[in-house]
Amino acid sequence: MPIRVMHFGLGPIGCAVARQVARRKGMKLVAGVDIDAAKAGQDLGTLAGVGRKIGVKVSTDAAKTIRATKPDVIVMCTGSSVKTVLPQIEALLKAKKPIVSTTEELAYPWYTHVRQARRIDALATKAKVAVLGTGVNPGYAMDALPIALTAVCEQVESIRVSRVQDASRRRLPFQQKIGAGLTIEQFQAKVRDGSVRHVGLTESIAMIADAMGWRLERITDDIQPKIAGETVTSEFLAVDPGYVCGIIQDGVGYVGGRPLIHLHMEATIGQPESYDAVEIVGTPSLSMKLPGGIHGDIATASMVVNSIPHVLAAPPGLHTMRDLPLPSFFPGR
Repeated sequence: MPIRVMHFGLGPIGCAVARQVARRKGMKLVAGVDIDAAKAGQDLGTLAGVGRKIGVKVSTDAAKTIRATKPDVIVMCTGSSVKTVLPQIEALLKAKKPIVSTTEELAYPWYTHVRQARRIDALATKAKVAVLGTGVNPGYAMDALPIALTAVCEQVESIRVSRVQDASRRRLPFQQKIGAGLTIEQFQAKVRDGSVRHVGLTESIAMIADAMGWRLERITDDIQPKIAGETVTSEFLAVDPGYVCGIIQDGVGYVGGRPLIHLHMEATIGQPESYDAVEIVGTPSLSMKLPGGIHGDIATASMVVNSIPHVLAAPPGLHTMRDLPLPSFFPGR
């Protein structure tokens, strides 16, 4: 029988996941839910850009949709904050359905959201299903990947991960999240209110530290604007000189007074070189660079879809990329 997938949250990433599910053997789109009333009644295939109608109408009522369609797993792409999505998770777990979520703070909530993590774990255990937060970052590029690379090390002294991206290839909400097109003053104001930032560096640092057995003393998260020196453009925006074209964000984890984990992220429109790199100082020291980088939107959707079989096979409870088998491409059955 195919894996029956319900999609909760049909923004750009939710739709990207739905498109992949529609093309995978052994998976079936059975339901789509979004709080946006304008999407209600639309065919899920049409809304998600599958290229054909699939005979599944989008709903705004998750509980009713679950009862009607009986999905095997729910993909949740609704928000970045654990506190914000907690009521949604509680409702889905009440229906006893496993969840794969792109909520960034859910990727490793055991450092900053311990109370919520314990509640989700308890509810999932009671419901006898698994819950996973994953994506490209957090979930892979700046945590699971460097952790996996350390498997060949006799000793690890420090870890640095760099993710540098040309944001012009990304979706509009991502370009807005990095402050593209703002003045410096507007950028700083949005950093203060939390609307401009990459969410996940703290979670990635905590995941790496726990994997290495390092006791974190503190984590810093510094955000700076990248200013355009010339006009740069994307499909959605044009940024003139003197305006913000992107973000530079550095997360550092301190152990024993020393900065042992450094995560550096740049996402700017017009970035001349995109790449992902990992530098491990240890025995042996390792250096890895992926020219061109990992495409964020494709990779996030792929991480979700490729993780579904592992979530269905996992023991009940809240899981992270640390304790589940590392996913690989799942071609279907």
